Amino acid sequence: MPQGDKSKYTDKQVRKAEHITESYLDRGVPEKEAEARAWATVNKDDGGGKKPGGSGRGRSTGRPAARKGGAAGGKASASRTAAERSASAKKGAETRKRNAAHAAH
Repeated sequence: MPQGDKSKYTDKQVRKAEHITESYLDRGVPEKEAEARAWATVNKDDGGGKKPGGSGRGRSTGRPAARKGGAAGGKASASRTAAERSASAKKGAETRKRNAAHAAH
């Protein structure tokens, strides 16, 4: 498969790359650069083309990097008691109040 050939990518991967490219273009990235970044993202998330003969592993994309955010969130506070969370919240509020008063001077 020659470099740049997209025949081993699924329709879903192609749509994904097109959507990412459009997003970069909207932000003012040059077209060639936007396309390169989009395909790099698809490769990062999916591991290459999924069709037979492609460099990908041919299995479904479980948890791409773009979807991992928030999965680990809340675990730290969930392992603490209500009293510990409340104390932490009060401490943070006090710090913000102190910083705001300091910034006002």
